[in-house]
Amino acid sequence: MADSIARVADAELRVLKILWDKPQLSAREVTTALYPRTTTSEIGTVQSLLQRLETKGLVHRDRSQHVHRFTASITRIEFAGHQLQAMVDRLTDGSVVPLLAHLVHSRGLSDQEKAELRELLDEGTPPKRRGAR
Repeated sequence: MADSIARVADAELRVLKILWDKPQLSAREVTTALYPRTTTSEIGTVQSLLQRLETKGLVHRDRSQHVHRFTASITRIEFAGHQLQAMVDRLTDGSVVPLLAHLVHSRGLSDQEKAELRELLDEGTPPKRRGAR
């Protein structure tokens, strides 16, 4: 699933955002949230997007009723974490130091943010993944 999470198109992400905000929506409800003036082609587009997200394991379809309901299978935080990890792996060979250094130098950190980072660092880190720096 990690590879499919990294390959989410912008249109698929818009669908996920709707499902994060309002789970258990029908395809028509998702379509209406995306396109207030819904057309037949937009309904088909959203159905295709939902099918692709379901195939990727990012959306669950409840088929227990006549009108199927959709729910995101991954939280917004989990998704963001996968996206960040994929970016770090691709750009910096798994090292978060360049990413953090850029963020610190480009925008600075408040005293509160510095304290939170120190607390995270003091908690320790999980064992390194194979192949990561």
